[in-house]
Amino acid sequence: MKNNFSLKQFIVITLITSIWIHIAEIGRAMLVAFPLIEKFIAGRIPVGAMEVSNALIWGIWDTLLTAVLVFIFWLCSVAFGNNLKSIIISGTTTALATIGIFWIATVNTGLGAWSAAAVIFPIAWAEMIIGAWIASKLYSRNK
Repeated sequence: MKNNFSLKQFIVITLITSIWIHIAEIGRAMLVAFPLIEKFIAGRIPVGAMEVSNALIWGIWDTLLTAVLVFIFWLCSVAFGNNLKSIIISGTTTALATIGIFWIATVNTGLGAWSAAAVIFPIAWAEMIIGAWIASKLYSRNK
């Protein structure tokens, strides 16, 4: 992979990869995270319904998450090449630096349980690995 960073290429790859991240994040949230969180919080604090403003914030979060993943993948591919090593390092680093820190903070503040994090984080890690693989394939097509 070339060492030159192309902003246009980065934006296109981020937007395409974000399709997967949006789908995976919504699926993980609705099917796994929200039920676990609601069970943990039950009766302690009110949990609001999903509204348009929440969906927009989630959209921004997912896009930011994807941009971080694609950029870290690009850095890894410059250092190690466009290969499995770069996919694993970038997916793992992004998962730990975003979702991992989020869940540490959530549990630390008493708003979540380690048991939920232990279920949710591996799913999020797999999402990031697949996202990094998608970025890898897109970068290899746009040499």
